[in-house]
Amino acid sequence: MSDAALTARDLRVELGGRVILSGVDLDVPAGAITALIGPNGAGKTTLIRGISGLVPASGSVAFEGSDLLALGRRERARTVAVVEQELTSELPLSVRDAVELGRTPHRGMFGSTTDDSAVIEAALAATDTAEFVDRRFETLSGGERQRVHLARALAQQPRLLLLDEPTNHLDVRAQLSAFAVLRRLADDGVTVLAALHDLTLAASLADHVVVLAAGRIVDAGDPERVLTAGLIREVYGVEAVVLTHPQTGKPVIAFAPPGLAPSAS
Repeated sequence: MSDAALTARDLRVELGGRVILSGVDLDVPAGAITALIGPNGAGKTTLIRGISGLVPASGSVAFEGSDLLALGRRERARTVAVVEQELTSELPLSVRDAVELGRTPHRGMFGSTTDDSAVIEAALAATDTAEFVDRRFETLSGGERQRVHLARALAQQPRLLLLDEPTNHLDVRAQLSAFAVLRRLADDGVTVLAALHDLTLAASLADHVVVLAAGRIVDAGDPERVLTAGLIREVYGVEAVVLTHPQTGKPVIAFAPPGLAPSAS
């Protein structure tokens, strides 16, 4: 596993007088997909937003040795792209317009360039959104919007990609396609941190997992080590059997129905 590219130390976020995150120490490997998992209310969205500077946070956040929170907005947008869940727009944008917004941090006083067009076309192709490029954004389904958000982030050409439930609204095929895009980015050196609800996706497709509960890190490391039946019981309060995928060797998680104890641990 690569050395950490993104680090947070003693990160704390307080919103509306309530402490959401406290004492969070986070290490995210460079050029890898890291899944941020935990139950509802654990603070996953807040952690993504705190790292990106979208909500006020105390403590330190560094990326590739630089203080991420001290960067100006333009420089930060050239470094970090964020894909939020349920992000909407009231502006009458076409899909192409929405994706083109990702180029804003890279533009000078003369506007679009040939390079911009090439990057936008590549982002549309990678996310399978070119087929409805001229449609209005507000007419899209939830899954289509999610793919457009990812395309906009790709057009931004970030070195750090933060995603909050990137597979929200996506069917199985689209989920796997989205992760294929993330895998190519990670292989090209982009550091990827994705908050996920789906433990099966996290177990099978991430290189590294971080488990968050009640605003604190519970464990972090290789999925094979971290995602045990005991941890799932402790963090989620459910029984599960952790199996091994016959082809990939990655963990496969089978949940026991309520009231039925698992046959293995």
